[in-house]
Amino acid sequence: MSETGGVREVKSAARTVELLELLAARGDRPARLQELADALEVPRSSMYALLQTLISRGWVRTDVTGSLYGIGIHALLTGTSYLDSDPRVRAVRPYLDEASDALGETIHMGRLDGHDVAYLATRESHEYLRTISRVGRRLPAHMGALGKALLAERPDEELPEGPYEAATPHTHTSRESLAADLSRVRERGYSVDREEGVPGIVGFGFALRYDSPAQDAISCSVPVARLTPEREQRIVALMREIRTKVEATVPAGGGAIHWR
Repeated sequence: MSETGGVREVKSAARTVELLELLAARGDRPARLQELADALEVPRSSMYALLQTLISRGWVRTDVTGSLYGIGIHALLTGTSYLDSDPRVRAVRPYLDEASDALGETIHMGRLDGHDVAYLATRESHEYLRTISRVGRRLPAHMGALGKALLAERPDEELPEGPYEAATPHTHTSRESLAADLSRVRERGYSVDREEGVPGIVGFGFALRYDSPAQDAISCSVPVARLTPEREQRIVALMREIRTKVEATVPAGGGAIHWR
């Protein structure tokens, strides 16, 4: 049995969390009982009992046949509580609105979570262009502007060895390629994602340095078809201003509890 902070891990609790994370990662692809049992390497009977317990408490849902399983509504309620209780998210939201109103493009706030970025807030483009990034979604940090802005705040020695997962032909798949890009991020002060995470979309990411190293970042996503050199220059200038305003509003420490 593994240990965390010198305390033995509770196997049943760990299995419950692993199941919920697995269902959440599947998104709109419900799973069958045997799939879940195989994925977590537990007996079918044990998985069934766990699923029934979670269904009764709203953490898992099932279809009318009782053969398909997906994440339940209580996961949403818990996630919403996380966002509502986070002072950094509350402080940044008005500036996302400001950037959205000024640029008319999609604006995101994300937080580094291991090797991924979790999206905490989004303001959609005025053109109603929908991308894959949404609140609560996690994407590998090496794929997009938010993640690269945050990775650049850390030494390259912390990067995983690779090869990395590719979302498009433009995604960095090697440690060397990503490290070279992060060097350019540090030089210019912001990241650029040219169709690395989503085909047809360019992103500009800006780390928020009220923590050191930065945990949060903001970004602007724009379709390639609308991106001219003049438009790019305006986006970068405006997002720099927004970052400065956010960092002035949320000073180091920010009065927030330092969760680990």
